Amino acid sequence: MNPNEAEDSFLTVAEVAGILKLNQQTVRNWIDQGSLPALRVGRRVRIKRSDFERVLAESYTSGTGSAGQERGPSAEDFWGGEPVGVADPGLARDGGDPAADG
Repeated sequence: MNPNEAEDSFLTVAEVAGILKLNQQTVRNWIDQGSLPALRVGRRVRIKRSDFERVLAESYTSGTGSAGQERGPSAEDFWGGEPVGVADPGLARDGGDPAADG
């Protein structure tokens, strides 16, 4: 197979899922979200090998972190660093039923 044929070959959802060791539904979700370009022929879906390889190359992270690369949300982003309080020890002792405190 010459390089032009490899670029024009297509993969199925099952093949992409197998290569990445993912569930097929995950690959379908990527396609539906527009993260992975795909060609629909009737009810069948095909992914151009060159598109698949490009998406992999673009999404690859080495784990070292890059200054120009966006980082995802951290626990700080959700939590905000504010104290959340302490559980009331009395609730654990009596089952936590305020009506029983009477």
